[in-house]
Amino acid sequence: MKKFYPHEKVFQEVQDYFINLVLEQLERVRNISIQDEKFSFHNLRPIKIGFIDGDGIGPFIIQEAKRILSILLEDEIRKSDVVFEDIEGLTLERRIKENKAIPDDVFDKILKCNVLLKGPTTTPKEGEGLPNIESANVALRRELDLFANIRPVSIPQKKINWVFFRENTEDLYTLGSKGIEFEDMFGIDFRLISYKGSYRIIRMAFEYAKNNGYKRVTAVNKANVIKTTDGIFLKVFYEVAKNYPEIKADDWFIDIMAAKLIDEKRRSEFEIFVLPNLFGDILTDQAAEIQGGVGTAGSANIGTKYAMFEAIHGSAPRMVQENRHHYADPSSIIKASAMMLEFIGFNNIAKKINMALEIATQFERKIVITGRSDGATTKEFGDYLLSLILDNKLEEKYNNFINKV
Repeated sequence: MKKFYPHEKVFQEVQDYFINLVLEQLERVRNISIQDEKFSFHNLRPIKIGFIDGDGIGPFIIQEAKRILSILLEDEIRKSDVVFEDIEGLTLERRIKENKAIPDDVFDKILKCNVLLKGPTTTPKEGEGLPNIESANVALRRELDLFANIRPVSIPQKKINWVFFRENTEDLYTLGSKGIEFEDMFGIDFRLISYKGSYRIIRMAFEYAKNNGYKRVTAVNKANVIKTTDGIFLKVFYEVAKNYPEIKADDWFIDIMAAKLIDEKRRSEFEIFVLPNLFGDILTDQAAEIQGGVGTAGSANIGTKYAMFEAIHGSAPRMVQENRHHYADPSSIIKASAMMLEFIGFNNIAKKINMALEIATQFERKIVITGRSDGATTKEFGDYLLSLILDNKLEEKYNNFINKV
């Protein structure tokens, strides 16, 4: 955030500052690729998976995900078809010390990996007395051009099967740390949505719907109030929709869409959502809570060259301060692990993890995580998942639960 103090040169200073922001974003938008090129990791071997612990409970849930992946990928690791790489240093303390969202040596290691599995990271907020460091997530998404954030939410017993496509590199998150404040008077933040940025996330949502048998794509917006930027998003949405006449395209305002997610009569009618960055962040957390909490949902960040998979929840520093970190729920990062496995071509293993997660968290629930001593530990829950995954009758057990819905 840039602070301005009233004096005779203030308007020239603001003008110069804003012009520099516009020029910077013009350059970024011009470089956005909207080509169909997308590198496939399915047949890339060896493939290097980078593990980033993050902050708070991050190291503890990443450790559990890595343990499970080590067992399930044992043969591939032994043959060196899969290589694990620990990437240290993306911590709040290190980022504060270097006053950077991503320390240079950490970023160099990241670039050498094919895909990343990342724990939650903490971003200082205004008023905490800490440096105004940009979110590590926002910086990684921008630097690796991970423009698509994909979050599935599945609740079979409620007939919910949602997939959210959240634009990942624009909106308020692009310039969220570059607002301006006029001392003791007011502040202004900047929102940016581009035609190219909107096109590629919207097209991905429709392509996913077409290739996976979905019949409806819904754009979430507030174009009645935020007329310019959301107006662009909505205009591009309906232009892209013309290429998919077999798919129903409609749009809903963010406020009523949030209400409809808890409308038990209507919510199961929705399928694919596509949203600008901020609305996507908010609505996917609400959807995850309906599924069972933010600890149950994973997230994929996809670009044309890199991909990063992560838990959708925060770093929960209070759990560490209260020595409850070993009760942290690893479901979200394990769900992200399954999404990663599917992305790199291990579909059968990913399918088993997803079935085991649904049985463990929605059906059987023999061992339950509460975040406290009245529930299971992180490792106990991981052992429970493994016992389900390695059970030869996993699919039969899963189908029995689904058929009862």
